[in-house]
Amino acid sequence: MQVIDSHVHFWDLGLGNQPWLLNPQPNLLGDYSPMACDYGPDALRSESRMSVAGQAIELVGAVHIEADAVDPIKETRWLAGLDDPLPSALVVGVDLSQADAVEQLETQLTLSDRVRGIRQILNVHANPLFDYVGRHYMSESTWRDNFRHLARLGLSFDLQIYPSQMAQAAELADANPEVQFLLNHAGMYVDRQGVAGWRAWRDGMRELAARDNVATKLSGFGMLDHQWTAGSIRPLILEAIDAFGVERCLFASNFPVDSLYASYDDTWRAYAEIVAEASATEKQALFVDNAQRLYRLSLATPTS
Repeated sequence: MQVIDSHVHFWDLGLGNQPWLLNPQPNLLGDYSPMACDYGPDALRSESRMSVAGQAIELVGAVHIEADAVDPIKETRWLAGLDDPLPSALVVGVDLSQADAVEQLETQLTLSDRVRGIRQILNVHANPLFDYVGRHYMSESTWRDNFRHLARLGLSFDLQIYPSQMAQAAELADANPEVQFLLNHAGMYVDRQGVAGWRAWRDGMRELAARDNVATKLSGFGMLDHQWTAGSIRPLILEAIDAFGVERCLFASNFPVDSLYASYDDTWRAYAEIVAEASATEKQALFVDNAQRLYRLSLATPTS
């Protein structure tokens, strides 16, 4: 069973670029102090030595997503300097609200031919434990003006938001039809009390799915459901696949963040169990082909 892990994070704490790991603060992750250690391609490979339903897992690619580095340029330089085929692609960090954001985008592209897109976390929430950024970037004119350069530069956008932000994100996707959006963590179903929270998430997912340039990652479930099981995440995964279609969904681990809640083995085993009734072609799309297409990966290992 081949897998492209479309959402992983690497870091070298000796670079001093992720101080948030060394000074844990209360947030939705819970106690994340176990992550305060170096994590790179070899660590990911060691996680992936497993089997699912009797099939060995072959990690044929991985996409690095920016890891809240103090200096995103420094992060990309470090990743570009790794003598390793992983990560297969880089989604780098750029703050589009900054006056020199376009210059940063162009600089990032010069650092590695694996740069495929950017991520800037946008999560805003009334609960301080869930609020990441404290400002509504998608409403800011400078941010939106700089966002328009992504299409010119051939960069995708990893979209990390909550359901309450999905309507505005859909409008952003409409305004930038040439940009490929990749919704992180199945839209982060955060407000889980009562039917209203489910409906808000479901309706928001449907609104985003109506935009052909939006796809969704099926990942990160442990961040908002620390005791998740295959049964608890099944409705989310099946609803997301129903909304977006198999061709616009891709599985990912969100490791090492989600290692706080489950092993790599258990994570991929649950995914395989949930889509066990899918056809071989559909599974190939969910686990490999969609990630390869959407992130434009050139893989050394054949995928078929």
